[in-house]
Order: sequence, then C-alpha cells, then structure tokens
Amino acid sequence: MGFSIKVSLLAASSALALVTAPAAAQMNQPGSAPARGPDAPKSATQPSVDQQGDAAIIPDAEFNSALPPISDDINAPLEPMPLDTAPATASVSKPAATTSQTIAPVAQSAAQQPIVPGALATPASIDPQLAQPLEPLSTFNTEPLQTVADVKGGNAPEIAYDTVVRGLDPLNLTDEFNSLSALKEGKGKAANATQVSARAREDEGLAVRLMKSLGYYDSTAISTLEQPAAAGNKLRAIVSATPGKIYTLGSIQVQTGPTMPTGLVQRELPLKVGDPIEAARIQGAEANVSLKLPQQGYPFVKVGQRDILLDDATWKGAYTLPVDTGPRSSFGVLRTEGDPVLSVDHLNVFPRFDQGQLYDIRLTDDLRQALVATGLFSNVSVEPVRTGQPGPDGTEQVDLLVRQTKGPFRSLSGSAGYGTGEGVKVEAAFTHRNLFPPEGALIVTGVGGTQQQGASVTFRRQNAGKRDRTVSLLGSVLRQDYDAFNAVTATIAGRISYDSTPIWQKPLTYAFGFELVGTNEQSYDFQAGGRRRRNYGIAALPGQVLFDRSNDLLNPTKGYRLKLNVSPETAVSGGVRPYARTMVEATGYYPVNDSLVIAGRARAGSIFGIERDDLAPSRRYYGGGGGSVRGYGYQRLGPLDPEGNPVGGRSLNEFAIEARYRFGDFGIVPFFDAGNAYEGTFPTAKNLRYGAGIGGRFYTNFGPMRVDVATPLNPREGDGKIALYISIGQAF
Repeated sequence: MGFSIKVSLLAASSALALVTAPAAAQMNQPGSAPARGPDAPKSATQPSVDQQGDAAIIPDAEFNSALPPISDDINAPLEPMPLDTAPATASVSKPAATTSQTIAPVAQSAAQQPIVPGALATPASIDPQLAQPLEPLSTFNTEPLQTVADVKGGNAPEIAYDTVVRGLDPLNLTDEFNSLSALKEGKGKAANATQVSARAREDEGLAVRLMKSLGYYDSTAISTLEQPAAAGNKLRAIVSATPGKIYTLGSIQVQTGPTMPTGLVQRELPLKVGDPIEAARIQGAEANVSLKLPQQGYPFVKVGQRDILLDDATWKGAYTLPVDTGPRSSFGVLRTEGDPVLSVDHLNVFPRFDQGQLYDIRLTDDLRQALVATGLFSNVSVEPVRTGQPGPDGTEQVDLLVRQTKGPFRSLSGSAGYGTGEGVKVEAAFTHRNLFPPEGALIVTGVGGTQQQGASVTFRRQNAGKRDRTVSLLGSVLRQDYDAFNAVTATIAGRISYDSTPIWQKPLTYAFGFELVGTNEQSYDFQAGGRRRRNYGIAALPGQVLFDRSNDLLNPTKGYRLKLNVSPETAVSGGVRPYARTMVEATGYYPVNDSLVIAGRARAGSIFGIERDDLAPSRRYYGGGGGSVRGYGYQRLGPLDPEGNPVGGRSLNEFAIEARYRFGDFGIVPFFDAGNAYEGTFPTAKNLRYGAGIGGRFYTNFGPMRVDVATPLNPREGDGKIALYISIGQAF
C-alpha cells in the first residue's frame, strides 16, 4: 500500500509539471469543464470509455512473450533482474482541438530519464552485489546467530551474585527455602543479570508457596537486584517475604456415615478449631484417618477431597472433609492365586488372628512380612476382599487374598572372621529353601580355617505346624586343632525351636533336642604326664529358654535378656558317666541418650556329676576370645597344663561392660571384660582376669560389623599383649 501511494505521488508530480498552463486556464473559466461520469452526455468528439478508459495498455500476447522462462529446478539460483539503461523519451499528447480537456500524461518510471530536465535527480548506480544471483535455498544457513546467553562451557561469561532472603527466619522456613531455591541451585553464578532476575522471580513464587503452607494465605514476596557498589563486589539478589496474617480453622465439618464407636472419624482426625491452616498439619491429620481406621475394623476407608473456604475478613477457614468409611469388617478366610508355592493349609500357619476377629491392618501386614521372610517369593501381596457375608457384632466378613509369585529357591552364602587364638575362619553354605515342600530346606555347609575344617548337611523345616517353629536334623564332621585340644568329631543332632525373628520378637522362646557325638580327642593327661588321644561317645538332650525384654533382636538399645541352658549328657569312655552342663546368662541395655548405650553382661556356668579329666575336652568350659573375655586368646583362660596350654574346667564366670557410642552408620565402643574358668564345679571370684580395649562398628541392615582390639590387664606368662577380633554382630 505504501509503495503504491509513493508511485502515485511521483506520477502526479510529473503530470502537474506538464499541465500547469492548461489547468490554470480552465480554472479561470468556471462552469466550462466538461461533464464526467456515466450519466454525462456523449459528444461525437469525446472518446468513449471502451475506446480510451478500458483500452489495454499492453496486449496479452506481448505481455506473455516478455515473461522469462520458468525453470523446473527450484534450487537453482535466481537470475539477476534486467536493468533498462536505455534512455526513454517521453511524449506528451497534445490536447484535442475540439475540446478544452487536457489529458494528463502517463507516469514515468523512476529508471527513465526525467521528462523535464532537472526535475528529478539522476538515479544512483546499482550495487554490484545486489545484481548477483541469490544462493539456492538448500544451501542457506538457518542456524541462528549465537548470543551471550547461548554460550556454554568454560568460555561462557559469568557474573557472581549473593542470595539474601528476608522475612522467612521467623517462620523457620529459611532452610527449606534454601533447599528448593533456584538462586541457591545456581551456586552464585549466572550468565547475565537477566538470568539472575529470572531465578529471583521463580523464588518469589517459592517463598509465597512456603508461607501459604503454614497458613499465611495473604503472603507476598518481591525480589530485587542490587548492583555492586564497588568494582569486584558481587551482585545481590534479594528475596523479601511478607507473611501477613495467619489463617486458622474457624469450623471443622466431617461428612461421614455412622461408625462404631460413634465419632470414630472425628476422634482420629487430630484437628481443632483455632489451629493454623498448615498444609502439613492438615495432610497429616487426614493421613491419620487413613491409618487408624483400618486398624479398628474399616479396611476400605476412603478420605475424600477436602474443601477449605477462606474468609479474608476474619482470617478463618471453614474446613470440610468427606470420608467414606466402608463397612465395619472382621477377618474371614485366606484365599490364594498365582504360583502355588504354598498351599492354603500351610498359609493358615502364618496368621496371628482368628476368623471373626475385628479387622486390623497391622495383622494383615504382619502376615505379608512373615511370607516375605520365608525367602520363597519374588513378590507376594495380601489384600482384603469383600464377601458380603455377615460377621460377628454386625460386621462384614472380609477374606484375605494372597497373591504368590515364585522366587529363586537356591542361594549361596558365606561369612568370615578372625580371632586371636582362633585364627581365620571362613564358612560357605548352599541352601535349597523348598526342596521338601512346604519350606523343607536342604543346607550344605563347609567350614575352612587355620584351626578348624569341616562340613555339615542340615534338613530344616520352618514354620512346622506353627509359625516360627523350626525342626532341624544335622549331620556334621569337624576337625579342630587348638592349644587346648585336637579333635575329630562326628555329630548327628536334632532340634525343635520356637524362635524370635526381626518381624516378631517374642518375649519367651525355647529350644530342645538331642545330640549323638563320636569324637577322638587329644589333650594333656595329668595321670600319664603327657598328651594322649582318647575316644568319647556322648549322648545329650540340650535345652534352652530365653526371656527377652529388649527392644531389638540384632542391635538392642534398651531392655534386658535372661537365658538358661541345661544339657543332661552321658559320656562313654571306659565307662558310662552321666553329668549335666548348665549355663545362665543375663544381659542389659541402658540408653543414656540417642547416641550412647551402656550394655552389660554376666554369665556363669557349671558342670555337675563328672570329674574334669573324665570329661571330653571339647565339652569343658573355657574362657577368653571375642565372645568371652577380650584381650586373651581363644580358650586361653582357665587352668593350664605343664606345657602352658589350657585344659579347661567345670565352671566359668564372665563379666563385661560396653559404652556403645553411635554416629550415623559408625560407632566406637570402649569396653572392659573380666572372667575366668575354674577346675571346680562352681565358679569363684578369685583369680579373675581383666581385659580392656576399644572397638569399631559399622552398622548395616543385617547387623553391625565388629572390629575389637583389646589387651590383657593382668596377663600370665604366654598371653599376648594385643588381641584382635573381627566378626558380625555385637559381642552380646
């Protein structure tokens, strides 16, 4: 449009120069202008519109022949526009003699010579580069120019800035703001001030969201950038927060059906009028409803979408929460689907609830965890299923659906340890956990070390007729070579135990069984005045009772334990000699604070009904080692033979105290131990040996790794100065 106007004005200027005189003459003769328009009368001398007004300037044939040919190659370079450098002569039509009308000449091109010399300037010469052909579109570089903000890597220019946060400290939100801040995430560096400003605006919204989460719904935040006052100083990005008035709960309405007991939902929703409308408080209260109602007979509870209507005049909110409790339910029966790893009959061993008992999701979770602990599943789930059948006390019976997915039954495991006097010990085991379904495991174990070697085969059935009851049969061969004795032993043993597990730590557990032992042992014979080898046959009925009031099975921090071991035995070696081995042990744990626990242990043992020299050396009591009095070698405490080697005794006492200081996954444990073994039947407090040292702990999810270094405080001749113990688990 602008180009057309410019050309029209140029043509009008040329015409004006040509018709100045005739136009002036006409203006001096008013009323003499000929009539115009379609209604004007036609004269014989006036040309018609068809002859003049609509006449073609250039015939179509001539126009088409002047067009350049079109190429089929769209990527070919464009040709330069031809320049008409020949001077054009303009002709001016003279007015017709029969009329006073003057016809304006046709406007001339800017490239033509001016009609009136000197009226138009001579056109400038054409830039040769403009006359060159344009490059093909396929070769045109479309990559945008690089700007400063686009520069990456080590060559990117950077500005440094400091972040200042104001107004959040009184709300204790500064730390949370810093952990989420875009300015803080940039670590005080940016490509330019615009980037810093963008981060600051993002942090404005963050500050407002954090304040609203505490109930400050009228809060505002603004960010500013302060230029450094002196060269070398950093730019300051300041986020200023204004919390405004806090909003509180003006009313609480729970939309729900009747419950048993009445008002159960309201009781388990820990909100009250006047509480700040804090997001965490509100969400936590609603989560408490979802957690507590399934523990009290409502497994299908659904907490709906809350509604809070704020009143900015009173700064209060009307809180409404819909809750669909579903039916009050009781336990039904177990169902199963998926892989038939365990039958329904065996699954019924695991629940700790009875049919008809009020539903409690904690017992459902306990069932699932017990199934996971079998190690037979890659995935197992337990979920309630509605039946529509009535249960006791107006409840609806819900069945538990157990979905089983088979896992790998075979596994390899190993352990290693070291103790002064005991040497290096490495143990490896292969286990097939379900070779004899259900839960009938075969375990093959090999033991290798500097002072003992052996192998064993164990058949074990877990959850045998009762949850956590284990029945096992063992056959083993073991060679032991210690300072006290050298023995080659074959054992067949059976055991029934009711054990605690990390899932279910029981206050009272027990174990009992039998042992048949054949052993060939070499020890010092005081009658013969030297070492000699003897054969022993031993039959035993060992039993154990444990009363446990500690808070953790693997790493207790408070509580106590009492354990009693009794084993009636008969030894056959040149005669039959019945006797009994007994041991009583007490341990206690006292938490000084969250990081420090004082742990103590006392243990005493006695063997009745047999002389020491008639007792197989491997069945005697010895003191010393990582699980006894640290600082002394394994089995080094007690009576010694003339060669300075221990011979063991019929009684034992031990005492230990530790200060277990933990920081994160690590710990430091200074300790003091005391004890001895005695030739007589009952232990005494005489001739106690003392050891002290310090240990390190590395805490894992299966128990602490233990490294203890100790020294004897009143050593005898032949006792080492330093003893080292490495194992898994606490000393007691």
